Amino acid sequence: MPKPDSTEFGAVFDLEQIAREMRREPEYDHDHGGAARTIVRTDDLRVVLIAIRAGAHIAEHVAQATVAIQVLSGRVRVKLPRLARQHEDRFEELSPGRLLAIEGGLAHSIEALEETALLVTFGWRDRPA
Repeated sequence: MPKPDSTEFGAVFDLEQIAREMRREPEYDHDHGGAARTIVRTDDLRVVLIAIRAGAHIAEHVAQATVAIQVLSGRVRVKLPRLARQHEDRFEELSPGRLLAIEGGLAHSIEALEETALLVTFGWRDRPA
């Protein structure tokens, strides 16, 4: 897997091209059904591109940092814990143009409803604003 480009002087990424490359990786066709690549990795920011096949799932997990999930192509359903006074888990469907922000520590899972490319941006809590 390639090392992320330095952002020291600015870095531009062709996310569509990278997603196409990822769909040719063995992980994409494996039972897992997806491939992930870190695009930006700095002390205070991480950006990950995920390509996931239709019907594939990212199992429930908890991010330690605040996360923004943006769909570039395709459609996903994100399962979130229920809110107060609700009896069932919540589901948010994301398609291009929609962004979901999740506070660190919130459990969530993702199901691809179509072949999807999504961008996940992590911010770090311990950094001064």
